[in-house]
Amino acid sequence: MSKAYVIDKVLPTTVVGSYPVVKGSGLRSIFDPLHAAVETAVADQIGAGIDIISDGQVRGDMISAFASKLPGIRDQEVIGKIQPAAGAITVNDTKYALSKFPEVKGIITGPSTLSHGLHLSSHMYRNKEEVALDLAAALIIEARSLETAGVTLLQIDEPILSTGIADLGIGRQAVETIVSSVRIPTCMHVCGNTAGVIDDLLKFNVSILDLEFSNNLPNLETISRRDLTGKMLGFGCVDSSSEVVETVPEIKKRIGKAVEYFDPKILLIDPDCGMRMRSRESAYRKLKNMCDAAREVRTAL
Repeated sequence: MSKAYVIDKVLPTTVVGSYPVVKGSGLRSIFDPLHAAVETAVADQIGAGIDIISDGQVRGDMISAFASKLPGIRDQEVIGKIQPAAGAITVNDTKYALSKFPEVKGIITGPSTLSHGLHLSSHMYRNKEEVALDLAAALIIEARSLETAGVTLLQIDEPILSTGIADLGIGRQAVETIVSSVRIPTCMHVCGNTAGVIDDLLKFNVSILDLEFSNNLPNLETISRRDLTGKMLGFGCVDSSSEVVETVPEIKKRIGKAVEYFDPKILLIDPDCGMRMRSRESAYRKLKNMCDAAREVRTAL
């Protein structure tokens, strides 16, 4: 697989996805209580200087946001055969983001992570691996809808893959079911320490492998010893788990360390994970400092 430079820029910045939910008020909020949160998330990302934004993922946690829309699932219980949603799940918010900014990523929770966030209450499935494969098939429509909407990149979130809980072979099959349904560049985000699974992760047929490094520095040494097989590397350089805002020099130092190991052309700069649990002030300042740090490293290069 050849390198897929998602935009024509060295050290482009992006987000992993989610942003703090800032609810609005007034008549419009009665009909759509979370639209104001989408507007805030999009405006803040643009204001911070992010090169590839998201819609903010404000309409629920990563499991319920998708599972609640899929036939065969009720209240995170698998009660029957899992089918595609009746309509697009994230596309409306993504289209709003696209109306404000040209470079937007579409985001789907990965099949393995989804399956392990559900309970089996149906004899239709023997295990969560079978659930994951049907979830992948059901999510193809969402992936294609995001592609049609005009996203720059499709991200599949699979934090479960670093834990040792999920079957990596089935996980790869499920992810590649979605990846093969679109033509745009694809990214897989995996949280945690990846030392035990990195060789398996690098076999996934995705354009970008996105990992956390600020909170899991050993990941840098682990992956620096591997052949990226033509992939770009999403470099998490801001700690999403803390309210503490890293300074520009601190983030710049982290990015500089990545540049020591990798061609900056293959690096995509982002936080470790989503910002949903942070305050708006902290999230915005973290993103702004990250963008400023990336710009300073870019200029120095």
